Amino acid sequence: MTLDNSWQVIKTAATENKHELVLSGPAISELIEKQGLDKSLFNLQHLNFLNISNTCLEEIPEDIEKLQNLTTLVLHSNQISKLPGTIDKLEKLKVFDCSRNKLPSLPDQLGNLPQLTTLNLSSNILVSLPSQAANLKLSVLDLSNNKFEHFPDICYPELIHLSEIYVNGNRIKDIPVTISQLLSLKILNVADNSISVVPGEIADCNKLKELYLKGNNLTDKRLSKLIDQCRTKQVIDYIRQHCPKTTNSTASNAKTKKGKKAQRSSESENIVKEINNLSHKLKVLKTTDDTPVIKITKDVKSVRPYIAACIIKNMKFTDESFKKFIQLQTKLHDGICEKRNVATIATHDFNLIKPGSLVYTAKPPTLLEIKPLMRDTIYTGAKLFQQLQTEAENLRKDKKRNVYSSIHKFLYLLEGKPLFPCLMDASEQVISFPPITNSDITKMSVNTETVLVEVTSATSYLICRNVLDQFLKEIVTLGFGCFSEEEENSNFHNLVVEQIKVVDMDGNMKLLYPSRADLNFSDNLVTVLRD
Repeated sequence: MTLDNSWQVIKTAATENKHELVLSGPAISELIEKQGLDKSLFNLQHLNFLNISNTCLEEIPEDIEKLQNLTTLVLHSNQISKLPGTIDKLEKLKVFDCSRNKLPSLPDQLGNLPQLTTLNLSSNILVSLPSQAANLKLSVLDLSNNKFEHFPDICYPELIHLSEIYVNGNRIKDIPVTISQLLSLKILNVADNSISVVPGEIADCNKLKELYLKGNNLTDKRLSKLIDQCRTKQVIDYIRQHCPKTTNSTASNAKTKKGKKAQRSSESENIVKEINNLSHKLKVLKTTDDTPVIKITKDVKSVRPYIAACIIKNMKFTDESFKKFIQLQTKLHDGICEKRNVATIATHDFNLIKPGSLVYTAKPPTLLEIKPLMRDTIYTGAKLFQQLQTEAENLRKDKKRNVYSSIHKFLYLLEGKPLFPCLMDASEQVISFPPITNSDITKMSVNTETVLVEVTSATSYLICRNVLDQFLKEIVTLGFGCFSEEEENSNFHNLVVEQIKVVDMDGNMKLLYPSRADLNFSDNLVTVLRD
């Protein structure tokens, strides 16, 4: 293909056969304003990750259909008012983020993406969503801060993976009774809408752990008071007892089950005992007054807004197990984290972190200062980025390769961004610069006993939680740094994990990990014990 008049960043992507491309920031926006989007972009058919964000882009060309290997398409924070009908040609697409744009409507073809797991259309001006009945792998749907008056068309029993729904900040008047058909629903956020009555069918969502109803004008004032003062469990219990159902099919079902419940209870108890004796154990400790809280500032919202974390206690490493612990992070970065495109894992020696709250924020590259892992000098974000680019280019030339290696290959994830994300300790010292590196100050070693592990993502909290779930499961099943039980059960390991809260700067809860919605493993390899 001819690239003579193409943008330099697209020429580079073509020459180096890159699979990821980020077009973001003022420089790209200026090019789009003058010339429109460079059409040669759509000849890069090897791309599996494309990010066009923070630009003046108003429309996505139909030629997007040519990028049939895309698994992640990020288009947030532009001026997009129209999506092409050809989007259904992206049959491998798993993650689609078109948040913070100006979309008034969507093509029907958006309901025909069989591999789609995450759909983020928040902060647009949408009033409807094409039926998602055919998007069978859909797991996370974010339609918050739009103009919906009716609940989206998503309540189908076939959507067995749909676990998170965010429709807060709309004008929705009713929650459909068919909500109970979503068997995997864990999080339902319908806050700040126009809902007056809550259907009793919500209580039939057996996996529902987080329900947000604040900001609605409910006719049941006792329920309103409960929502303000109590946790989800108490709210759901109240809904079960006091909110009427419009159908009785579920109720009659429940009656039948109730008759069998006593008969099965002793069998269930015996099975649980057997599993507990022949499995690894992961004990979850609740937060205490001494547990650090992670506070999120508004600055990081446009860069990498999601973070989850926990503390792993009583670790006991050998040289060999410590090496495998570090290798596990690399494995997960390449696998579930999709080469850091959807999430990044960072681990710290907890005892080397200043006591107190942590702050997750974003700073201009010239103001962020960090002593990077395995380096003796303090760098600004801008200087480190430039240094790593130079090293990467020299390394590539020396080894005559077409691709970068090590952390250098992740630089594109921040290229052109006006702010860089970072995690700071109580003394405002940067301990993490995702998705690039940690600070050398909190570097883990074979002597580390307590570990702070944090996962950040530009996609969703669910991604962060799933990555942490997998990370903890791998540690306890493989025994990397865990202690074994008594000698007769030496094949099984114990892991102790303490919860960490993530809150906004006003103290409002954003996330608690691990909550009861987390660590629900389908196999019986790990028994989770909770306080």
